[in-house]
Amino acid sequence: MLTGIGAIVFDLDGTLYQSESLGGQIAACADRYLADLLSVSPEEAGEIVRRVRRELTARFGREASLSDACRELGGDLRELHRRFAAEVAPEPHLRRDSRVVQLLRTLGANRELYLYTNNNRALSGRIMDAIGVTGLFRRVVTIEDSWRPKPDLQALEALFAALGRKPSECLFVGDRYDIDLRLPAELGCSVYLSRTVDELLGLTLPLSEEQQ
Repeated sequence: MLTGIGAIVFDLDGTLYQSESLGGQIAACADRYLADLLSVSPEEAGEIVRRVRRELTARFGREASLSDACRELGGDLRELHRRFAAEVAPEPHLRRDSRVVQLLRTLGANRELYLYTNNNRALSGRIMDAIGVTGLFRRVVTIEDSWRPKPDLQALEALFAALGRKPSECLFVGDRYDIDLRLPAELGCSVYLSRTVDELLGLTLPLSEEQQ
């Protein structure tokens, strides 16, 4: 399945690990930030975020991200991620999965591995340490490289330039098709949808036509 692929670009959150409790902590932090911004309670902010994401999903014709909702509500992504980095503690929610580590080492023996995430550097680094994948990627690209969250054509073109790769030479791996994979696929990349660790481990197996 990896014939002609020189670079594999992984998403981080929800792809290399799954943790509902960590996702809840991140969402709660965002709710507190937007509550301060909108002068409402965190519970009200959470309801507003969910409503805005539904509205944006209908408007965009694709899944809307938390970053989309934050910007729509007048929030500052830099401040949101400053809060994430200061307030979110990922370590209690995560553990090292030796299967994932071995998969990355095996794939990295013959191909370039990269990480491309909408998370920030500080929190991404702590997460990678906790799940045991630090040092397995040639480059880690975070929201702080461009402040243009996925999916974004300009950020993606800059990524190809940084990798020195054509889209046809890249395989993108992510857990959200609309956010992680749709745009790379439209540009000619191979893509692999992985929503569980078991699906991620299937990356060593041939892709079905549906997944390509």
